[in-house]
Amino acid sequence: RAVMSVYRPLVCLLRQATAARVWRTVTTWSPVAAAFNARVHRRLDLFHQNADFIKVAHPDPSYREAAERTCINIGTMVERLNTNVDLCKSLKDLLENEEIFSKLDPETRRVAELFMFDFEISGIHLDKKKRKEAVNLNVKLLDLSNQFLMSCHMPNRIEKRALPEHIHQHFTKDGNYIQIGGLNADAPDDLVREVAYKVFLYPNENVMHILEELLSCRDKLARLVGYESYAHRALKGTMAKSPGRLYSSEIDFEMMREMKTKLNPRNPGLITWHVVFYLCRFNIEPSLYSPYFSLGACMEGLNGLFTQLYGVSLLAEQPSVGEVWSEDVRKLAVVHETEGLLGYIYCDFFYRPDKPHQDCHFTIRGGRQLEDGQYQLPIVVLMLNLPHPTQSAPTLLSPGMMENLFHEMGHAMHSMLGRTRYQHVTGTRCVTDFAEVPSILMEYFATDYRVISQFARHYQTGQPLPQSMVARLCESKKVCGAADTQLQVFYAIMDQVYHGKPQNRSTTDIMIDMQKKYYGLPYVTNTVRVFHLNQIMLEFFLPIFFNFQNRETGERYRREMLAHGGGKEPMLMVEGMLQKRPSIEDFVNALVSDLDPDFEIFIMDSEG
Repeated sequence: RAVMSVYRPLVCLLRQATAARVWRTVTTWSPVAAAFNARVHRRLDLFHQNADFIKVAHPDPSYREAAERTCINIGTMVERLNTNVDLCKSLKDLLENEEIFSKLDPETRRVAELFMFDFEISGIHLDKKKRKEAVNLNVKLLDLSNQFLMSCHMPNRIEKRALPEHIHQHFTKDGNYIQIGGLNADAPDDLVREVAYKVFLYPNENVMHILEELLSCRDKLARLVGYESYAHRALKGTMAKSPGRLYSSEIDFEMMREMKTKLNPRNPGLITWHVVFYLCRFNIEPSLYSPYFSLGACMEGLNGLFTQLYGVSLLAEQPSVGEVWSEDVRKLAVVHETEGLLGYIYCDFFYRPDKPHQDCHFTIRGGRQLEDGQYQLPIVVLMLNLPHPTQSAPTLLSPGMMENLFHEMGHAMHSMLGRTRYQHVTGTRCVTDFAEVPSILMEYFATDYRVISQFARHYQTGQPLPQSMVARLCESKKVCGAADTQLQVFYAIMDQVYHGKPQNRSTTDIMIDMQKKYYGLPYVTNTVRVFHLNQIMLEFFLPIFFNFQNRETGERYRREMLAHGGGKEPMLMVEGMLQKRPSIEDFVNALVSDLDPDFEIFIMDSEG
């Protein structure tokens, strides 16, 4: 019933005229502002946000399926609206009327320009036949993207007899087959990691076909609407603006080869499935840290950090009957010391079967200025996959889990602290390469000794995490960071090449060629790397920002960056924060500085 309450109004909405209707009521809005807060846009937005969440989060498969159908219908209608000539003409007339446009506030101008940008990249300038073709391609892309993302997480199977019996215990058994759904990167046995890597990444013909079709469809759409490639279309609205040059490094791989030789002298070669394992050997032992990172302690640490930076507290509230979709979901009110209630965060933190394996943030309702002058409070959901508490211990987080929690809370606070006039640009609704800034900044907090020292306490004794362990944890993030950066660069290059000019060869052949050129480890025959294809670039400028844990700095960060959501040009927000326009050299120097650890302690520990 919950899903159908979304689906039925949508069907009615689809039958309405596509022209947006403005509320005819007593309002504090100007006619232009009211147009951007039109009822159709708000209702579509609300339906889509809820359906997008339900299709992945609801425990009942029938609800998920109904929500997925809703998302497809909404996507189809949005693409039709994006090629509606009458709507575009009205907006264009407004933008070209200098007398009216000059009187608009900066955020309203930005939203108007973003709507026009949506029209342009959707092919509004094409003739009727080609506009229809563009709509059909966009609808097809919605379906292909969904198929691809679902297929990426499916495990691979291999007959038991094909593997040595002594390693069967490391994998899931399925009759006469072994099912492998991951890389088993932390397994100490080289053979287990090798088998997991080769089987899990063995090419799936169906997935590869979907990928080829997806890339072809994206290329057709980009060229149809006038772009050189899909990469050019995707990057136009970001801080990067257009495909650029990328780089790579090889130093960390030499360090790993040295460790590999020490730990396994008979087979010193470094292969891809060794990387994560030996990276972990450089780093810390998670089990030693988990007792100090209970979920309660971590949440208290976040609460203290937000209070220091923004004057904000997280207060637990009891949800109403039927308000949450699982009994272990917790509701938090986000309250400012002078402004009062800012919004709500629903914390769906614990593992459930059929729950997405990837930690994520969902906007259920975006913030916006209401016509009576009040503010519509944002509502978001954070989904993690933490272990349940036991009879003898609370939920204990590994350092990686703790870092992921901080990351997702960065997204949530972006939504809570945003105070945009329009829902279209609220919170995390900003360009892709800027949307990750607040969350990755929180990862820096998660590995800063000043922050960790405030909340890391042993769940049994209450003793703080020893300073030596705090220092080691903070420094461990820098170890082999360049290798991880190179992997991300390799993925970014792959993304640009896949979405660049069409090539007369398979995606696998392209990947092999790119790995030889831009990655420090050899390609493994009959494997493929599958990764998300929507984010092409992430800027590495966070270390420039912060001498943090300072209220004045936190308030400036909120005022200059978080408050605007997508309602301001990203580079202008960065300039406002830094008081200068950063250059490529600034980005690179900050990254190099951040990846400059003293390796001796890690090498000595690994030998012990």
